[in-house]
Amino acid sequence: MLTKTLTIPTADGLADAFAAFPDNGERHPGVLMYADGFGIRPVLREMARELAGHGYYVLVPHLFYRHGPAPVIELPEYIGEKERPEVFARLMPLIEAHTADRALSDADAFLRFLTAQPEAAAGPVAVTGYCIGGLLAVRTAAAHPTQVAALAAFHGPVTADGPDLFTTITAETHLAHAEGDMTPEALTDLNHTLNTAGVHHTSEIYPDTTHGFTMSDTDAYNPTALQHHWNRLLPLLGRTLRH
Repeated sequence: MLTKTLTIPTADGLADAFAAFPDNGERHPGVLMYADGFGIRPVLREMARELAGHGYYVLVPHLFYRHGPAPVIELPEYIGEKERPEVFARLMPLIEAHTADRALSDADAFLRFLTAQPEAAAGPVAVTGYCIGGLLAVRTAAAHPTQVAALAAFHGPVTADGPDLFTTITAETHLAHAEGDMTPEALTDLNHTLNTAGVHHTSEIYPDTTHGFTMSDTDAYNPTALQHHWNRLLPLLGRTLRH
């Protein structure tokens, strides 16, 4: 894999970003990957490289660039029960400042940048995200229905904006929920909303999981669930981006 550190022009400044893609001189379908609240760090870079290895150009933008380049705060190598309160105390003001309007403005810039890269293929793209990045992925797909062909959100607060957010989504969608984030009753309601909106989707609670289950540098990590995440994500991208 080739990797690059890039700078994305936005309406509010310059966002640093990480990109990974196959080193074969060809153009590959684009995937916009939104990080969780902890941001770009070794585990996110490794996940981007893993995905790129399946034949994709993967762009991971720094969400909180308005507060400085990544990392805005120094993170411990492992985020467990002891470290979590202090880390969240420093992160929450950044997350709260990242309003829906800012997210949508950034989505415009990120997609424009992604599709302009010489290693990225022309045509539709996919958007995926983790935790708060899952909500950002849903917002992006809803705002760009003609461009986003695949949407995947993992342990994200995808219902935070209410049911109307799903009415404009045309992307094939996978929503993965942690047991600690979604009750079976809430899942039934969400899937009814998706059906009513006509979204082609799978939406499920991953067994034995807590919020953040894909992230191997946290105490929420569940390796079985991470593999299930790949088992869902890769076929979704294969169906939608490779015709």
